[in-house]
Amino acid sequence: MTRTNVDIARTYFEAVRTGDMAALGELLDADIVWHQPGANRFSGEHKGRGAVFQMLGSMMETSRGTFAIDKIHTLMGNGDLVAATIHFTGRHDDASMSMDGVDVLRIANGKITEMWLFSADPAAEDAFWG
Repeated sequence: MTRTNVDIARTYFEAVRTGDMAALGELLDADIVWHQPGANRFSGEHKGRGAVFQMLGSMMETSRGTFAIDKIHTLMGNGDLVAATIHFTGRHDDASMSMDGVDVLRIANGKITEMWLFSADPAAEDAFWG
């Protein structure tokens, strides 16, 4: 039985939640294109698994390991796209953020090939990341 794209997305979010970088690496296409929202140091287009891992590692370093997707509200599939409504948090120094977001994943041949992220409060996220 072939895994559905929603199942692949669910596995991705579980790997993110548990910090399973090996599983995450298996799910991300080598040539993934990641669209990080906002106007902060992490914003923009990140191309390739290495660039995405570097960005995520820097986010964890900046947040002192506290950045987390703490809730996945809904996963919805439509062809090669999966939309996820989520909640994410982070803290560092005297700053914190806690907000809803939407992640849209394009999945092909069992791999996440493109990712778009949306934040409920882009200004607050920009202020948090700097």
